[in-house]
Amino acid sequence: MSKKLGPRDAELISQYRSGNEAAFETLVDRYKSKVYTTIYLIVKDQGVAEDLLQDVFVKVIHKLNADGYNEEGKFQPWLMRIAHNLAIDYFRKAKRYPTIVMEDGANLFNTLRFADQTVEDQKIKEDTLELIRKLIDELPETQKQVLIMRHYMDLSFQEIAEQTGVSINTALGRMRYALINMRKKMKQLNFAYDKTFYPK
Repeated sequence: MSKKLGPRDAELISQYRSGNEAAFETLVDRYKSKVYTTIYLIVKDQGVAEDLLQDVFVKVIHKLNADGYNEEGKFQPWLMRIAHNLAIDYFRKAKRYPTIVMEDGANLFNTLRFADQTVEDQKIKEDTLELIRKLIDELPETQKQVLIMRHYMDLSFQEIAEQTGVSINTALGRMRYALINMRKKMKQLNFAYDKTFYPK
C-alpha cells in the first residue's frame, strides 16, 4: 500500500510540465513541512528557514521548466538535496570570516584579521575571501559540503555525519582531502597563508 495519498510525484511533475499549476501546488503542500524542517535544523533561524524554503521551490520550478530534472521516481531525495545545498550556501555567503585550520595546523584566515584596516587592507581581505570562496566552490561536492559544515556552520563531525548520512570516519576523511586539495590549489596560485598561527 502506498504511503502517499493522491497522484505520485512523477505524475504531478508531468502534469505541471503540461501546464497544470495546481499539480505543483500539490507537490509543495506534500513536501514543504519536510523541506522547512531540514533547512531549519541547519540554519537554526526561523526567518532564514522560511526565506530559503521559498528559494528551494523557486529553484525547483526553474529546473523543471528548464528540463533540469531527470531523476524519475526520486523527486523527494532530489528536492531535499536542493534544500540541503541552499542551506549550506547560505552559510558560505553569510559568514564572511570562517576559521579554516589547515591540516598542518596553520590558520588560513589569520593574516586577514587586521585591527586597524586601511582601505587597501580591506580590499586585500575582500579579494582573498573571494578567492578562497572560489577555491572552496571548486572542491568535489562531498568535500565542499563537509568543509562548509565544519568551518562555516561550526558543526561537530558527529553532527556532520548524522546530517550527511555517513560515518564519522568518512566525514573526517572528506575533511582531510578537502584541506589537502585546498592547499594544492593555493600552492598552484602561490597563495601564502599564515603557517605561524596555531589555535588553542
